[in-house]
Amino acid sequence: VIDAEAQGNLLAHINKMKTVALDHYSLDLPTVKGTFVAPTVLEIKSLEQLTHEVFGPVLHVIRYKRSELPQLVQSINDSGYGLTLGIHTRIDETIDFITQRAHVGNIYVNRNIVGAVVGVQPFGGEGKSGTGPKAGGPLYLKRLQRNAPAGPQHQRQAPPALDALTVWAKMHGHDKVQQLAQEYARTTLLGSTTVLPGPTGERNTLSFAARGTILCAAANTGVLMNQLAAVLATGNQALVLAQSPALIPGDLPAALKDRIQVVSSLESVKHDFQIAMIEPSLDAQLKPLLAAREGALVGTIETTQEGVIPLWRLVAERALCVNTTAAGGNASLMMLSV
Repeated sequence: VIDAEAQGNLLAHINKMKTVALDHYSLDLPTVKGTFVAPTVLEIKSLEQLTHEVFGPVLHVIRYKRSELPQLVQSINDSGYGLTLGIHTRIDETIDFITQRAHVGNIYVNRNIVGAVVGVQPFGGEGKSGTGPKAGGPLYLKRLQRNAPAGPQHQRQAPPALDALTVWAKMHGHDKVQQLAQEYARTTLLGSTTVLPGPTGERNTLSFAARGTILCAAANTGVLMNQLAAVLATGNQALVLAQSPALIPGDLPAALKDRIQVVSSLESVKHDFQIAMIEPSLDAQLKPLLAAREGALVGTIETTQEGVIPLWRLVAERALCVNTTAAGGNASLMMLSV
């Protein structure tokens, strides 16, 4: 049972989809008062037929051939939604293919896809299904703090584009840019995976990936270069507003310029982005425009020339939960010593 408005919207969707579905079936409802919707199964041709999230007792079924799996995963990513994905297969190659490509916040393999546990399966979507950080995850408390610490440092290889920026900054005497780039190389979460606790027979991990596109808006070169260093450190693309291109040094290496897209205005940006880094002097001008945009909500980060940007805001969290018993058991248990 749902409220009257939700019932009307859901019934309108079901009736619309029945006209284009390959097949459909709904249970009969008893004659009772109330706002009920009958459980319904709809077989549709492709994911593109779904234009919005549908919450209710409605199951959309798509049949596909094994060779069409890459196109199906791409369709999921193109939808812009990415809350939860369930996979049922004992073929490791299939599991790896999907989990490495799907832009989804929570992926469950060979188990149910509900009941996320705090600290075990951090929960939250990606794109239009959520901007992060995940509830119950290691970054959740950071979002509630002002000037939260960057986190542990590491010795992983920095992204090549960030290395190129560091070398350029050193050669041209941009000491602050060089220092920030080196700091970001030590603290970026890009490409890292954390093993989380969980019950026997289950493997839980949390990985960090690039969000895709980050808006950069600055009124001076120092602030913009700080923003670009953070973008490169997290494997993203920079979307630079027209008022800022003159601030981009003309002698930047081509490999760096390829990671920068200049746009004339926010209105001209057709694709979604979830994060905008803004110099404080531009807040009043840009934040109302960002709030009015359709699509995913856009989080904002105020950035200065000197301040270290919180890189964890610029990556997407992807939680993976695998039922290892479905594949014949948890091999790691045989390595335990008594």
